[in-house]
Amino acid sequence: MERRSAIDRWERPVSRTDALRYAKPDTVLGRDAEWEALTAFASDPRPGPGLGVVSGRLRQGKTHLLRALTEAAGGFWFGAQEAVRSESLRMLGERIAEFTESAEYTGAPARDRPRDWEAAVDALLGLGEGRPLPVVVDEFPRLVRQSPSLPSVICAALHRRSAAAGADGGARPRLLLCGSDLPVMRRLFSGPSPLHGLADLEMEVRPPDFRQAARMWGLDDPRLAFLVHAVVGGTPAYRYDHVRGDTPGGPDDFDAWVCRTALDPGTPLYREARLLVLEETDHLDRALSHSVLAAVASGHSTAGEIAERVEVPLPDVSRCLELLHESGLLGAEPDALRPNVTRLRIAEPLLAFEYAVVRPRRPSAEREDPAALWRRARPDFGARVAAPHFAQVCRDWAVRYAGPGVFGEEPATAFHGSPAHPPPDAAPAAEVVVRGPAGERPGALLSVGPARWDEVLDVTHLERLRRLIAHLAAHGEDTARTRPACYSGAGFTPALRAAEANGEVLLVGLDRLYGGRQEGAFGGS
Repeated sequence: MERRSAIDRWERPVSRTDALRYAKPDTVLGRDAEWEALTAFASDPRPGPGLGVVSGRLRQGKTHLLRALTEAAGGFWFGAQEAVRSESLRMLGERIAEFTESAEYTGAPARDRPRDWEAAVDALLGLGEGRPLPVVVDEFPRLVRQSPSLPSVICAALHRRSAAAGADGGARPRLLLCGSDLPVMRRLFSGPSPLHGLADLEMEVRPPDFRQAARMWGLDDPRLAFLVHAVVGGTPAYRYDHVRGDTPGGPDDFDAWVCRTALDPGTPLYREARLLVLEETDHLDRALSHSVLAAVASGHSTAGEIAERVEVPLPDVSRCLELLHESGLLGAEPDALRPNVTRLRIAEPLLAFEYAVVRPRRPSAEREDPAALWRRARPDFGARVAAPHFAQVCRDWAVRYAGPGVFGEEPATAFHGSPAHPPPDAAPAAEVVVRGPAGERPGALLSVGPARWDEVLDVTHLERLRRLIAHLAAHGEDTARTRPACYSGAGFTPALRAAEANGEVLLVGLDRLYGGRQEGAFGGS
């Protein structure tokens, strides 16, 4: 499936006056854009069936979101289980019969239990008589594993139903196929797959970002919100299911909170990272996967560095990296100043915490007092978890929240940048390199800056940054619109603040990252 933005295009726009709208229930926190896209698809009044695809990693709330949609719209929901073909057909048939016999359903009840997938799909696409109706099949890849021909069956049924749809509408099912196995979902809806190009809606449900996660956890203090996000990210299940309702009572409670949640063997959160890798790597060499993730957590960010670290041939490591990336466990971005270099990072903060903090101490973790373990691990958390996570949050802020008033035009990308052969008196790299939109070529260089979690930045950092920008200009980069920026979780010296007041540099601290300062033009925020 083609990777798109978190809320992908509703390809055939429907007039808001023609489409129904379902109120989002209070149990769905946030997810306004996802709800809007789903309800636009589910309530499309046009005749015939529609196909939507919803994917996303485990624990992101896909099932909760889709169940809320079917409850609000009186729709159909079926959750596939790991089962052989005959049992899956029997369970689906029982669910269809139960649904069509309910008082809420206005169409004809199901006549027979389906004996094959042709009959089952035909029964699903027969739902929605008289009105658009969401018809959800959750964890669709589980069905396809046992019945590889199922995509072809659905394709044929959609074409047949669409061709037969009359002006009066007939059955108008809005079939939503959902899955957590990202590699399988992408293969099912791209390339030579029979379902490629048939979906009206393609949506990937991603974790809430750092600002949304702060609201989800109810955290007002930016430093505390960042530290919690560095441990658990934005996965909703971790907030509601994995810590037994425990949230930090304030900044001074963070260390104790880590000890009683992420480092307590009695909590689900303690086991979650290992379970996540187990669930997502059933098709991989798990030993190599663990070692590769540990290498990335220790600061090795290219395939060559990782292969050298784990002492495994590069082709084997590259294949493992590719599959971990497809599974959503690793992020991969081009170096902003050397596009031929791809840099890797652990995409799930809890995994970074596991491989940098817990796994190196696993032999003693389950018998040692968590507070004692955390005291020893705290430096590694700062250097290997909080520091790279802060840089990523800064890059996310630049693209999602800074806006054109900060960098002079709308930012398109923000990546780490490492120039080739920088002079010794210049900054050797920049954690946040912001570029504007462009086609096949890199966009305009809008901003370059360091990101330091626990270091107070001063004019020395600005001077080294200026020399780096001059070096880039000398090697052909257009720096006419490039604005120096400094990002810090620890603050800035008065001299650097004065430089900001003079319009010489953009300063971004935790307050600004979390919305405490109004976004404005460069030098005027």
